[in-house]
Amino acid sequence: MIMSKGRKVYQVCINIIMILVTLCMILPLLLLFMSSITDESTLIVNGYSFFPAKFSLGAYAYIMQNASTIFRAYGITIVVTVVGTTLSLLLASLTAFPLSLRALPGRRVLSFIVFFTMLFSGGLVPSYIMWTTVFNIRNTIFAYIFPNFLLGAFNIILLRTFFTTSIPVDIYEAAEIDGATYMRIYWQIVLPLGKPILVTVGLFTGLTYWNDWTNGLYYINKSDMLSIQALLNRMIQDIQALLANSTANSGALMQIPQVSIRMAIAFVAIMPILIVYPFLQKYFASGIMLGAVKG
Repeated sequence: MIMSKGRKVYQVCINIIMILVTLCMILPLLLLFMSSITDESTLIVNGYSFFPAKFSLGAYAYIMQNASTIFRAYGITIVVTVVGTTLSLLLASLTAFPLSLRALPGRRVLSFIVFFTMLFSGGLVPSYIMWTTVFNIRNTIFAYIFPNFLLGAFNIILLRTFFTTSIPVDIYEAAEIDGATYMRIYWQIVLPLGKPILVTVGLFTGLTYWNDWTNGLYYINKSDMLSIQALLNRMIQDIQALLANSTANSGALMQIPQVSIRMAIAFVAIMPILIVYPFLQKYFASGIMLGAVKG
């Protein structure tokens, strides 16, 4: 197919824009990594650079001094992310599917109740009291999973909209004629056809669980129960406390990579997500496109 001159110019402009957008996403990550392997004194004197004058792995060496603790924190975070995302998708889809059925009695009222939770909440203090005194989840794995992230109204609305606009009602009716129950329709029709939006919502939810450090700050005070984000945040706080202590040994302070370690900690925290994302990108892009066209 021969492209017209205007079409070629348009294609070139689009390619240039996409290259610039890609660079805007990749370059900060590259700068983050290069800063994490830059010698501390060079980083302080010359600032951040893609081509540092002197390299050093001191920041990663400092982190690896607590390798066993970090690996345990990674394990906790992986379990929390997988279990939390799975439960969140299950509960959100089980809520969204009935709301997508026009024959559901009280559908508008129930939808309004779900939407209402996006506007108002009980607040942090009542939530903390409820989770710690009634459910007693302090210093347990459930403290990372249940509060704040398990079931969100926004995810329910996204799934409901997708189910309503992208799955024909005729499929439901045909399945009912064949004797299928609503639960069977949910498992064998809704979930397979809703895979793009489920992966998209699941990726958002997984990122939320992975990046969460607030639940660990509020509900966890045992060092062996810290997630990777909570642990790395505590490491930064410990370094800041050491620097603020006027009686601290100056020789010990000189050995701590005060600036580059922040970059190393950030890079260590996001690396697993960078590895997993390419495997989900196909479904993620499909879900976004369908949501944009159908929504």
